[in-house]
Amino acid sequence: MKLLSSLFKKKEQVKEHKSQIMPIPLKEKHNEKVATRKGEIGEYKIDIQLSQLPKEYIHLSDIMLKNDKAKSGYSQIDHIVITSYGIFVIETKNYQGTIYGSKDRKTWTVNGKYKMMNPFIQNYGHIQAIKNHIEEKYHYSFISMVSFTKRCTFKIDELDFRKMSSDELIVYDVELSEYIHRKVSVNKIHNKEQILKEDEIKRIYSILVEANIEDHSIRKQHVQFLKLEGEVHIQNQQAKCCVCNKTVSDKVKSFCLSSKKFNGKIYCFEHQKSLG
Repeated sequence: MKLLSSLFKKKEQVKEHKSQIMPIPLKEKHNEKVATRKGEIGEYKIDIQLSQLPKEYIHLSDIMLKNDKAKSGYSQIDHIVITSYGIFVIETKNYQGTIYGSKDRKTWTVNGKYKMMNPFIQNYGHIQAIKNHIEEKYHYSFISMVSFTKRCTFKIDELDFRKMSSDELIVYDVELSEYIHRKVSVNKIHNKEQILKEDEIKRIYSILVEANIEDHSIRKQHVQFLKLEGEVHIQNQQAKCCVCNKTVSDKVKSFCLSSKKFNGKIYCFEHQKSLG
């Protein structure tokens, strides 16, 4: 009996000790972990897609290059795939919902509410950063790709970013390797000779690896700068009617962006009536 009693006492002591050292997680911390986890899953799916590419395709991930034209002084590129028939620069997005946008709009929206920079404008800056490090004769071999998760639906007007004839392509993460294959096949038809030879592919790869900034403090400062700039942009941004450019209130802005009828665009009261 004494032995059983001592065992129960030890179990109670262990429970008490665990309750003292295990703090209750804050909701904010939990949300951060969920967001990080989603990002990790998204990148894992991209890595699977890239691993399915032929061995002669060379790819790099998470490359940071100096870019004097960027406000932070740097460009951070998600993925680069170098092939004989083009250099693919890939920007990955982990949003959920309906994506509204067009080629000429500086900002796109998710579900008509959350605004983001036009990802092709963002990727244009990345491509310019790469061009600064390689020879000019390779500057016409770039294909800009933006990858979204399957949790998204595209409502992109004015230009079909899904056509293989375009050098700006929107894809779902699960079809990334397929679209790269198809685009390479199209470029093979249009080019009798390879755009990049094997030794040129290796040279470009070596240049980018050497130029890649791995310093953790610089990378952290870059991320913090982008976060702060995004917050300032949201605060300073004035909502305007897309027809007459008249400034509208936050209430009108919220109404337009929440209504499917306006397709992610903002209209003043008068032009709302004209749409019926």
